Amino acid sequence: MSSSTPSSSAGGVGSADSAAPRRNSKRPKYSKFTQQELPACKPILTPRWVISAFMLVSIVFIPIGLVSLFASRDVVEIIDRYETACVPDGYKNDKVKKRMKKPIYVYYQLDNFYQNHRRYVKSRSDSQLKENSSWDDVSSCKPEDMSNGQPIVPCGLIAWSLFNDTYSFSLKSQQLAVNKKGISWKSDRDSKFGKDVFPKNFQNGTLKGGATLDPSIPLSEQEDLIVWMRTAALPTFRKLYGKIEQDLQPNDQILVTLDNNYNTYSFNGKKKLVLSTTSWLGGKNDFLGIAYLTVGGMCFFLALSFTVVYLIKPRRLGDPSYLSWNRNPGGH
Repeated sequence: MSSSTPSSSAGGVGSADSAAPRRNSKRPKYSKFTQQELPACKPILTPRWVISAFMLVSIVFIPIGLVSLFASRDVVEIIDRYETACVPDGYKNDKVKKRMKKPIYVYYQLDNFYQNHRRYVKSRSDSQLKENSSWDDVSSCKPEDMSNGQPIVPCGLIAWSLFNDTYSFSLKSQQLAVNKKGISWKSDRDSKFGKDVFPKNFQNGTLKGGATLDPSIPLSEQEDLIVWMRTAALPTFRKLYGKIEQDLQPNDQILVTLDNNYNTYSFNGKKKLVLSTTSWLGGKNDFLGIAYLTVGGMCFFLALSFTVVYLIKPRRLGDPSYLSWNRNPGGH
C-alpha cells in the first residue's frame, strides 16, 4: 500500500502539469527578415572606394553649384527701402541698370515682422473663410472677432493687419500697368477661400490695422488678402504685389508713386519695394549655388587629402576573406 502511494502522487503531478496551459512566448517566429539575415551589400571602405566616392560627389556638385550661381546672378533686382526716407509727394525714381525681361515681379518686403508668432498664426477662422454658412465662427479670432456686436468677416489678426501700401509705376510719362491677377496660389483660391464669402463688418472698429476690402467682391477674388493670409516662416519676407507685363531697358527711369501707409515704426520694422525678374531656377537666391559649391569643394579637398596620405604613407589592408559574413554567408 505504501509503495503505491508515491506513484499515485507522481501521476497526479504529471497530470496537473499536462493540464496547465502553456505560456505564450513573445519570441518572433524565425525568419531571415526578423533576424536581419537577408542578402545585403556590405561594401568594404578601402581607400580607393572612399577617394572615388568623394571625387564623384565633387564632380557632380561643383558644376551644379556653378550653374545655379550663374542662374541666380542673371536675375535683375531693384530694391528700394522707403519707410524711413521723407518722400516728397510720394514719388521715387528708380533707374534700370540691366535689361529686365517680362514678366517683372513687384514685391513688398517687410523686415522684423513675425508672422510666425503662435498667437498671430492662430488668429484666423479657416471655416469662415471657406464657407458662407460659417460666417459667425469667430471663436479662434480674438481679439479681432467682433465689432459693434457683429462678427467680422474675415476675422483675426492676420486679416486685420493686411498690408495697405500701394504702388503705381510710369515710364516716359506712360503708365505701367500692374497685373494683380494670378498672384496667389491657385490651391488657396479654389480650396481655402469661398466664392460665396464676402467681407462683412471689416475694419469698422476704432483702430484699423491695415487695408480695407471691397464688400462686393468675394474672398476668392481678393488676391492681396490671399497672399497676405499665407503667413511667412521668417521675420524677413517678401510677398507678391503684382506683375509688370513689359520689358524694361537699361537706363530707363521708372517713376514710382507710392502711398506710405503701413505702420512699421511700432515694431521697428523696415519696408522695401522690390522689382525682380526670374530665371529657370526661380528668383535671386545665391544660397543653393553656394551650398553645392561648398559641399563639392569639401569633397574634392578630402579626396585630394586622402590620395596624398594613401600615396605617401599607405597602410597594409587586411584580408577581407576573414570577415564573418564572408566566412559564413548564411550567418549561422
